[in-house]
Amino acid sequence: MKLKLHWQIIIGLVGGTLFGIFAAWNHWAGFTQDWIAPFGTIFVNLLKLIAVPLVFSSLVTGIASLADISQLSRMGGKTIGIYLVTTAVAITIGLVLVNVLEPGSLMPPEVGIELQQAYQSNVDEKAASVEIVRERGPLQPLVDIVPTNIVGAASSNRSMLQVVFFSLLFGIGLMLVQTEATATVARFISGMNAVIIKIVDMIMLIAPIGIFALMAGTITAIAGDDLGTILRLLQALGFYSLVVIMGLLLHVVFVYGFIIRFFTPHTLKKFFTGIAPAQLVAFSTSSSAATLPVSFECVEENLGVKKEVSSFVLPIGATINLDGTALYQGVAAVFIAQVLGIPLDFTAQLTIVLTALLASIGAAPVPGAGLIMLVIVLEAIGVPSAGVALILGVDRILDMVRTATNVTGDCTVTVFVDASEKRAEESA
Repeated sequence: MKLKLHWQIIIGLVGGTLFGIFAAWNHWAGFTQDWIAPFGTIFVNLLKLIAVPLVFSSLVTGIASLADISQLSRMGGKTIGIYLVTTAVAITIGLVLVNVLEPGSLMPPEVGIELQQAYQSNVDEKAASVEIVRERGPLQPLVDIVPTNIVGAASSNRSMLQVVFFSLLFGIGLMLVQTEATATVARFISGMNAVIIKIVDMIMLIAPIGIFALMAGTITAIAGDDLGTILRLLQALGFYSLVVIMGLLLHVVFVYGFIIRFFTPHTLKKFFTGIAPAQLVAFSTSSSAATLPVSFECVEENLGVKKEVSSFVLPIGATINLDGTALYQGVAAVFIAQVLGIPLDFTAQLTIVLTALLASIGAAPVPGAGLIMLVIVLEAIGVPSAGVALILGVDRILDMVRTATNVTGDCTVTVFVDASEKRAEESA
């Protein structure tokens, strides 16, 4: 009997982790980076390759199939509303945990100094990106949504929100103009969507190999030829990492679990089993954009979500719903302040909630974008941005966990909106 996809991915993930540890132990880091890791890069590139055409074709097809504009606005209101609420709750959970457990107070001052010196060069590399973000006006995020050139926007997964905006306009236009010519266009895009979904199936055949390579490459990239590097980082930042992971797990289990249990027809077991492949790919790639093709397949085929709902909710979620990233920013900001001995009053904590909430909207759904947003949060509360160096050592590991949380949130809201729309149709 053929193993289900999520079991194949788990085997690849565990195998890659063990191989990475073995490679670091035996000084094979160079071999792994040269001959194993590239297969992981190829797998991620394949997923990113089809992300933009999949979002465009799915979103246009979904909107064109809606009955009218009122249905779209109703669905949009629910989607954005619940995304904002869950993100605010996530940040609050993170702040409560970090203030109660105070992981920063346990770090010896000399260790903090060593970490800042070791990773200061990484902070300097991001200075240019941070400067660009800092100089943006208050309404710049709205300006950034509207592309000046859709071809240019489609050339980068970092501009996914612009692709979503154009797709919305195109889909609405297709819905409002009912002619034989537009029907031909709709059939063409629908056919393109079917082809791309089949390509997703083909790419997922190599998912276990790609994830094996990603995990092996990640471990050797962090540890090099010295496995003790990871152990030393975990010793210094283990409690901080534990607080972040604890917060993410609480958010997934209680917030998402509550939504699934009481607002959808699915059991928790069915839901989490259904989205397991998307969670595992998100964990391995640290990219919501790269995981989008898998998320579509999971919610539609495993959970029965209607295509017009998933095609609308998931792309928006990948660009504005970053619960895991927002929670991490709250914990990290307070942790850094604790290590540096900077007290944060209620006003500063409220500033963290608002800044992290706004910063998470429109952040690029790619690895490492959360760090740039964290710098903005730190500067908003008067904490030196150089403090980011304190957490860089374990950021790659935590990035994997928070991306899996982000994708879980996208799928949760998609299932919620789908159930809500079905109830509305039944009562109509």
